[in-house]
Amino acid sequence: QVQLVESGGGLVQAGGSLRLSCAASGRTFSRYNMGWFRQAPGKEREFVTFISWSGDLTRYADSVKGRFTISRDNAKSTVHLQMNSLKREDTAVYYCAAEDNAWGATMTAAQADYWGQGTQVTVSS
Repeated sequence: QVQLVESGGGLVQAGGSLRLSCAASGRTFSRYNMGWFRQAPGKEREFVTFISWSGDLTRYADSVKGRFTISRDNAKSTVHLQMNSLKREDTAVYYCAAEDNAWGATMTAAQADYWGQGTQVTVSS
């Protein structure tokens, strides 16, 4: 079992920045690929970004490419999402996810083995 706890959400003006964190506990964090997903009201949960267990491979949704950066610290069992140049359409609940798959090159919601409880990000105009 892996427990994931997100933090860092909040209210920010458009053009601003936020840094989300996801702290993991339980089994060895470094064996898990990690991802961030988001869900806006009335919409399905969507992929935001992925980082492989080693940190060598990252993926981004086109909508956040160039603005968001994912990183991980295996020694501290944490993954971060730096979000810059935020837009109103980035408003959503952001979820951290973990997948036990050493060969995965990305992650879908269906592939995630563990989820955090989510943290709200609201971008105002």
